[in-house]
Amino acid sequence: MIRLHSQMVALLLTILLSFISFLSIAQSHASEEILKWEKDIAVFDSLNLVEQSDAGTLLLTGSSSIRMWDSIHGDLAPYQVMQRGYGGSKLTDFNYYAHRIIKPEQFKAIVVLIANDIAGGEGDRSPREMFKLFKALVKQIRTRNDGTPICWIETTPTPSRWHVNNQAREANELIKAYCARNHDLYFIATFDQYVTPENLPDSTFFREDMLHLNREGYKQWAEIIKVSLEEAGIKP
Repeated sequence: MIRLHSQMVALLLTILLSFISFLSIAQSHASEEILKWEKDIAVFDSLNLVEQSDAGTLLLTGSSSIRMWDSIHGDLAPYQVMQRGYGGSKLTDFNYYAHRIIKPEQFKAIVVLIANDIAGGEGDRSPREMFKLFKALVKQIRTRNDGTPICWIETTPTPSRWHVNNQAREANELIKAYCARNHDLYFIATFDQYVTPENLPDSTFFREDMLHLNREGYKQWAEIIKVSLEEAGIKP
């Protein structure tokens, strides 16, 4: 009996050491660009321990446009909202941290806005690469949040990134078509609501940086999101 107990302890230690080794390898394979968000994600770790959520909670997550939405709870009422946005997140780092950002439970819906993979920089992804990363995220969410609808918010046409608008729209068209083919996967279209009659980005919806939404921009966003959720049958 003692020998069996010792063997079990040894086995558990082996498994534990293997797990630690796996984490170390995974961490070493993550780029500096991904790991720079560790402090932000650690905040989510803490929030997920204390903030209550259930199948009636609408989770909004993604990049800085979600994080900076100070009036989100009032704007999206009567939906019960959980807010999880950070910095200039990209699908690469969001995929890496998704298991810590999104609690492994059923939500009313998980609404995602990640708009920095195509931003006009050297590290930009191609539309098809962005689409593949989106599909990887959907698969990951489905593994831990089975039965929860997933909604993708189309990239807003910002004045500061208008020069890469064609690439961003191509990526979103691929995502839109994929959502249309899959159950409980929804595309929230925003483009037409943020351009002028001349089909140029409407600067009146943006802050001075011409990237982030101002108060009017968020009010417009809230209305689009709520109408889209209602049309998808995702009611408060």
